[in-house]
Amino acid sequence: MCDACVMEVVKGRLSRRGFLSGAVASAAGGAVLSASALSATANVLPESVSFSNVIDLTQTLTPDFPTFEGGPAFGESYEYTFAKDGLNLKTLHYHEHVGTHFDAPIHFSKDGQSIDEIPIEKFVCPLAVIDVRDQAANNADYRVMPEDILKYEQQHGRIPDRACVAMLSGWPQYVGTEKYRGEDSKGLLHFSGFHEETAQFLINERSVYGLGVDTLSIDYGPTKDFPVHYLWLGSGRYGIENLTNLDRVPLAGATIIAGAPKFKGGTGGPGRVLAVY
Repeated sequence: MCDACVMEVVKGRLSRRGFLSGAVASAAGGAVLSASALSATANVLPESVSFSNVIDLTQTLTPDFPTFEGGPAFGESYEYTFAKDGLNLKTLHYHEHVGTHFDAPIHFSKDGQSIDEIPIEKFVCPLAVIDVRDQAANNADYRVMPEDILKYEQQHGRIPDRACVAMLSGWPQYVGTEKYRGEDSKGLLHFSGFHEETAQFLINERSVYGLGVDTLSIDYGPTKDFPVHYLWLGSGRYGIENLTNLDRVPLAGATIIAGAPKFKGGTGGPGRVLAVY
């Protein structure tokens, strides 16, 4: 809705009759939309979905949220305020790759899918959480290895087809500190990610849709050539970076609902990511 239209609505005085009729119309419209939405997803969702817990895996995006490059990548300004205009409305300015965000295949490939082209069923899938907190605590540059995947499968069974595999390093505890980026005197960053051999293993030996991390990148911090980005995104799969609360979901058995943005031609973008179980 345009700003001018909003302002006209706010400035005008609604009669009680107009208000009630609008509410009824809105409720009726909602019922139609719900029916339409159910019909549209009938071929995607299982007949019944049930869960007891919902965990938000999304970091709260603020102007000072850490970025890979180091500089600010998110800004906001008020266009209208309630005290002055009767409503609150902000204009946001941000890079596609800031906060909890998605990497679309086109981000690191010539002809890959943009974020709006990824089939929606790939964003609702089993979640496999690989816990490497002990390794990351002893080595900030630790990379998830194929052995970590095999050890996980010994304990929890084979990674389900069409899953999202997420690294739990414990790094969200450092948001707001310099350690989250871990930049040293040479300008190298230090945080955990996936090893390219692991990405290749998951591409060749498992049927996986997504790769997630609770750090700034699916490649580890000191990388200079981003092999995991090129391998993983180049294979037509997506990544999610800067996740949080992975320690609050079971390592196996949860479902991720990855609310990717829908920018035409987008290389990625911030989104809302939930886990249910």
